[in-house]
Amino acid sequence: MTQSCLAVSTNSVEWVLLNASPDLRTQLCSQSYLHPRGLRDSPISAVILTNGDIDHIAGLLHLRENSPFDVYATRSSLDILDSNSVFKVLNSTCVVHKEIVLDRSFQPIPDLRIVPFSVPGKVALFLETETLNLEEIGEQTIGLLIESNGQRVAFIPGCATIPDWLIDRIQDVDLLLFDGTVWNDDDMHRVGTGRKTGGRMGHIAQNGPAGSLQRFAHVRSRRVFIHINNTNPILQKNSLERSKVIESGWEVAFDGMEIHL
Repeated sequence: MTQSCLAVSTNSVEWVLLNASPDLRTQLCSQSYLHPRGLRDSPISAVILTNGDIDHIAGLLHLRENSPFDVYATRSSLDILDSNSVFKVLNSTCVVHKEIVLDRSFQPIPDLRIVPFSVPGKVALFLETETLNLEEIGEQTIGLLIESNGQRVAFIPGCATIPDWLIDRIQDVDLLLFDGTVWNDDDMHRVGTGRKTGGRMGHIAQNGPAGSLQRFAHVRSRRVFIHINNTNPILQKNSLERSKVIESGWEVAFDGMEIHL
C-alpha cells in the first residue's frame, strides 16, 4: 500500500521481489513464506527494480546476509547501485546483477515470464538536475508485464502520464497494479506537508480528466491502486474519494494483501 514492494511466486517456494522498499525487513517478518528455511537461506531468488528511487532500492540492504539472489534492472538502475559503495555490502559472489532490456522478456524463476517496458517518469530524486524531464521515456522508469500459466499482470508503481499507447499495452491484462500516489496533483500543498505536486514527483493524479480513473475507465481487468502517499484521502475508508475509487471499479491495496491468479 504505502511502499511499492511485492513478492511473486509460481510455486510458493521460489519468490521474486518487485522492488525492495525501506520497510522490507518488516514485510519479510510478517509473511512466513518469506522466512529463511535454514542457515544462510532465503526463499527470495530475485529482486526486480523498476527504477533507482530510494523507495525501491534501500531495502536491498536488508538482504545482505550472504544468501544468493539475482538483481534484475535496466542498465541505468544498475549503474546507480554500482556507483554507490554502500551497496557493496551485497556480496557479489552471492548477489548477481543482471541487466534487463526494454521489451525483451526474461525468466527470473521457472514458469514466470517478465517483459519490462518504459513508462513516462523521471530520474531518481537524488539524481535530479536543473534540466529535469518529468515525462522521460526510457530506462529510468519502467513497468513490468508478468505472465504465468496464461495469466497476465501489469505492475506500474510509478507513472507520470497515461498516453494512449500505455492504455493499449495493458488493455488485455488480467490484473493491473498501478501508481496511486496522489488523488489530486496538489495533495501535499492542500494539507500543508510540502510544495511538490504529484507531477513534479513523477506521479499522475487519480482524479481529473487526465487522471488514472478517467484514463483507465474502459480497461476491464481487475485494477488495484498501489504505492499510495500518506496525504492521499483514499486511505480514509469513509472518504468520498475512497467511495469514488470503489465505484469506479478499483481496489485499494493494503499491506499484506495476497492475490491468487
